[in-house]
Amino acid sequence: MMERFDIYDKNRRLTGRTAERGQELEADEYRLIVHVSIMNNQNQLLIQKRQQHKPAWPGFWDISVGGGALAGETSQAAAARETFEELGLAIDLSEVAPYFMVKFPNGFADEYIVHQDVDLTVLNLQTAEV
Repeated sequence: MMERFDIYDKNRRLTGRTAERGQELEADEYRLIVHVSIMNNQNQLLIQKRQQHKPAWPGFWDISVGGGALAGETSQAAAARETFEELGLAIDLSEVAPYFMVKFPNGFADEYIVHQDVDLTVLNLQTAEV
């Protein structure tokens, strides 16, 4: 089943339309992605190395977590889901606002910063991604 995402207008209002992952958007259409940066008590950032087969930035180092919000999903729910999918780490962001937002061509990126000590030995990495 193909992943679908919501389409937003330039003011970040939902349009009521969706698109499939990989589908090109028109100039006035936007999608939502999320990034989660996890920092421990020593202000060390948990980073990941992208798999070599990834079409974008293969083998590059990246922040803790990143991914696209699915159709009907809030930014917070997408960030929590992606964190669990990529790291096996359950976090609750339901009452947390993004630290900041970045607008880029055809998208909005919500950036979360989570301060939490994480035991790296218990992470369950999603090998297809990281």
